[in-house]
Amino acid sequence: MLFRQLFEPQSSAFSYLIADAVGGKAMLIDPVLDKMELYQQLLDELQLQLMYAIDTHVHADHITALAALRQRYGCETVHGEHSKAQGISRRVADGEWLMLDRLKLKALYTPGHTDDSYSFLLNATPADLLFSGDTLLIRSTGRTDFQHGDASAQYHSLFNKLLRLDDETRLLPGHDYQGMTSSTIGEEKRHNPRLQVNSEQQYLDLMATVRLDPPRQIDVAVPANLNGGRLS
Repeated sequence: MLFRQLFEPQSSAFSYLIADAVGGKAMLIDPVLDKMELYQQLLDELQLQLMYAIDTHVHADHITALAALRQRYGCETVHGEHSKAQGISRRVADGEWLMLDRLKLKALYTPGHTDDSYSFLLNATPADLLFSGDTLLIRSTGRTDFQHGDASAQYHSLFNKLLRLDDETRLLPGHDYQGMTSSTIGEEKRHNPRLQVNSEQQYLDLMATVRLDPPRQIDVAVPANLNGGRLS
């Protein structure tokens, strides 16, 4: 399997390029418009045919590259079925699979950070890969204070869905603010401070104490991303 984790420093956002092999079919998860030149370079150098450009949710801190990728490569643009974004060519339901040569990517509806948040689970060897968007972060969880965020929904997405995956599942989040690139489900169970709660109410109380400034690009990014990444 070909795998690249790519970083956009302004929003501390990760995007992921995945393919079965060099010269094969590829997907991009959470692509950022500001990194289009890098995506084009890698797709050309590795002779990849981009089939899917996928967003885990409507982002508030950067503009998605979905529209630009579709215009250039004719790929399918993918959101979860709960997304209100326009101009998306495919919407996936909870439990639905996207197939890419020998790779299988499963959509998991994980609301809480936003009401349209999805995670994606890639069957891989020796361990599955979980692209968790902003739902589960390394040593943290996504904020729940805008875009119809809901700490109760996030608690259930975490404890009743993601944390029930195998402990060896590799965690690949949408962001990292501490210089870490990946983790595992088991590692987060043991060491993520937001997961060391004994009840839903404890989690709600914890999330009620989170105070963060709005994302710097929110006034531009949300309208653009609700338009599928098109700026006009």
